[in-house]
Amino acid sequence: MIQRIDAGPRMSEASIHGGVVYLAGQVPETDGADIETQTSEVLAAIDALLAQAGSDKNRILRAQIFLADIGDFAGMNRAWDAWVAPGNAPSRATVEARLARPEWKVEIVVTAAV
Repeated sequence: MIQRIDAGPRMSEASIHGGVVYLAGQVPETDGADIETQTSEVLAAIDALLAQAGSDKNRILRAQIFLADIGDFAGMNRAWDAWVAPGNAPSRATVEARLARPEWKVEIVVTAAV
């Protein structure tokens, strides 16, 4: 059985199957904010979705981080390092990518155990 969270006509914010939750890419709330603020907003959205799925950041298996400007890597890492669960850092990749809206500096996708 597949469970979907916040399912819409185009996508779901999360899908759960086989004890694993797959989150859609999470983006910031505040257009044009600095990278640390935007990253913190995205991480808070991830926390909220993981809680809805019965999981949390300690159970993240993999994170994929997309930065509009790889020059923001250090700032994103400051927010990430303050958030990530000590001793439970997931596998992670970070790449530069053109995001769907030019106001966004970061988008993060995670997969976690439920």
